[in-house]
Amino acid sequence: MPQPHSTRRSFLKTSASTAAAAGTIPALASALSRSQPMDDRTIRVALVGCGGRGSGAARQALSTAGSVELVAMADAFSDRLEGAHKAISTAVPGRVNVPEENRFVGFDAYAKAMDCDVDLVILATPPGFRPMHFEHAVSLGKHVFMEKPVAVDGPGIRMVLAAAQVAKDKDLKVGVGLQRHHSAKYQETVRRIQDGAIGDVVLLRSYWNSGGVWTRPRMEGQTEMEYQMRNWYYFNWLCGDHITEQHIHNLDVANWVKGGPPVTAQGQGGRQVRDGIDHGEIYDHHMVEFTYADGSTLLSCCRHIQGCWNSVSEHAAGSRGTANIGAGRIDAVGASPWRFRGEDPDHYQVEHDVLAAAIREGTPHNEAEYGAHSTMTSIFGRMATYSGQRIQWDAAIGSQTALVPAAYAWDAAPPTVPDEDGRYPIPMPGTTPAF
Repeated sequence: MPQPHSTRRSFLKTSASTAAAAGTIPALASALSRSQPMDDRTIRVALVGCGGRGSGAARQALSTAGSVELVAMADAFSDRLEGAHKAISTAVPGRVNVPEENRFVGFDAYAKAMDCDVDLVILATPPGFRPMHFEHAVSLGKHVFMEKPVAVDGPGIRMVLAAAQVAKDKDLKVGVGLQRHHSAKYQETVRRIQDGAIGDVVLLRSYWNSGGVWTRPRMEGQTEMEYQMRNWYYFNWLCGDHITEQHIHNLDVANWVKGGPPVTAQGQGGRQVRDGIDHGEIYDHHMVEFTYADGSTLLSCCRHIQGCWNSVSEHAAGSRGTANIGAGRIDAVGASPWRFRGEDPDHYQVEHDVLAAAIREGTPHNEAEYGAHSTMTSIFGRMATYSGQRIQWDAAIGSQTALVPAAYAWDAAPPTVPDEDGRYPIPMPGTTPAF
């Protein structure tokens, strides 16, 4: 059953006090000057979450201009940490200096890594952990790069928004892994749409239709908690469903075009082919109709089914034309077709370049608010498809339903557990509450 939002904070306080050590005082002293420009000093990095995306984000952070060094790592699993350490050391030689004493494993590893003398923390665990990790990093005065999505439920979103304001007050720099914002092609196309190139935008369409992702089979000797942590993509308390974990990118572009999130959502979804025992509780397709405050509509579609038409794209239709945003194409009545012809460097690298430059120069940089709103848009859609109801933004973001477990330990019970056949309860429209 969902647990109160306060469980996150209770766990945070317990873990933080457990992780406190003699090295905390110099780390806190260093934090006092962290909001000041770093100029040519070395940016010291901690990586929290050592999976594929965490390793990639670390490589990109270490590839920015100037002196940068990875000095601490944390993960729930030692094999993930050691594999990432080896891969990053090979990819970015000379910029990894993580002694054994700065490699931390377990549920409280994040706090121990952040207690090291680091300037920037990369948060790349499964997103269910993001709110408490972000809040803790900000409380210690660390700059943050956090992968999307930034939460999986309404209480988590509110926690991120509160921490984002604290980060602003402390002049900490925060990057969020919604890299389309750092694409020259997307930037120019969205700018032209907002400047009226296709007239008033009345309809948006967004797609993440693909064949799906990996599964991790249950291994002998695993507790239920360990199994779900390994197979995290298929459990809402960890992933938020693929509408949140992946489709957030496309929903984020729609919000970018409109200048904010939608106000209502209704939709449908289900599990047409995703019926294996390793497929947890998430759907394999969602279709959502979002409405913005000005009456315009976003039609959102995401699907994980093999052998179907695939598309990862965003489109806008206006009173005077259309745009394929990701392709950098605009076709408007009475105007020559426009195509983006410029350079468009790797967005994953650019987002880290921009963050590092802000840290060095002391310029404002905080992407947490739009990251939280785009994440909430995806959660909003999931609430609509799971429940079959038409719901309102304010009610959804104000929801008290938290998906996190009561306790974080390998022998603790996750929020959802299987029946005797190894199958999990599946959300049922018309029966499952929206929140």
